[in-house]
Amino acid sequence: MIAITAATGQLGRLVLERLATLSVSEPIVAIVRNPSKASDLAAKGVTVRRGDYTDPASLDQAFAGVDKLLLISSSEVGQRAVQHRNAVEAAKRQKVKFLAYTSILHADTTPIGLAEEHRATEAMIKSSGLTHALLRNGWYTENYTVSIPAALQHGAWYGSAGTGRVSSATRLDYAEAAAKVLTGNISANKTYELAGDSAFSLPELAAELSRQTGKSIPYVDLPEADVRAALLKAGLPEWLAHGLAHWDACVAKGALLDDSHQLSGLIGRPTTPLADAVRAALKK
Repeated sequence: MIAITAATGQLGRLVLERLATLSVSEPIVAIVRNPSKASDLAAKGVTVRRGDYTDPASLDQAFAGVDKLLLISSSEVGQRAVQHRNAVEAAKRQKVKFLAYTSILHADTTPIGLAEEHRATEAMIKSSGLTHALLRNGWYTENYTVSIPAALQHGAWYGSAGTGRVSSATRLDYAEAAAKVLTGNISANKTYELAGDSAFSLPELAAELSRQTGKSIPYVDLPEADVRAALLKAGLPEWLAHGLAHWDACVAKGALLDDSHQLSGLIGRPTTPLADAVRAALKK
């Protein structure tokens, strides 16, 4: 039995889709906090179980009989370490045979603040004795393409990443990698540094957007503090405004650059090019 946590999230749903294309013979379980949001999955024959990272008893019930578990990291920054500990301990109690966890690229060395909770979770998993795989996902290209409407509205792409380069990939690329790890003959207790094949800078992203729209959308580089202030003025929560500005500054230092090509090697095809991701975003 294969189970996916956070199965109604953007990544979780894509993993389920990829598992379906692989014609997996094992039963698939979608573990969700709110089963009412997974009625469409149940209609497709996926078993839906309630599992809340903050409720250990629910996790014990959700993981019962599970052989392989994909633990998708919680979206609640600042609470992840405790929530993930609940999940790891429940997996151990339920004798899960294999656990894959979605971490962050270069978790052990990256300056990105988000990595602290990922490092803590990786340490928990390693000390648990569970057979595991650490899927250190790089940035989602969608983290950038979601800002396309704002860039078009303001006539420029603002950031503080300078000419730093990002080896991003799409959620679908990462979802396919997770599906392959859950179903393939993968080495146990392995760490995967997963990132896109071709890196790009934000000036290059702005140029690609300009090319596809026929509009001049320059990249405007600002100090980190100015980006944070602008995001706060736009109404973003303080933690998010700080995070977005900080992440850009980390990009400038090369924190999201990786040329190992482990992701494309795992999925058996090139990762999605930036131009394709921009084109898809513009169609929405």
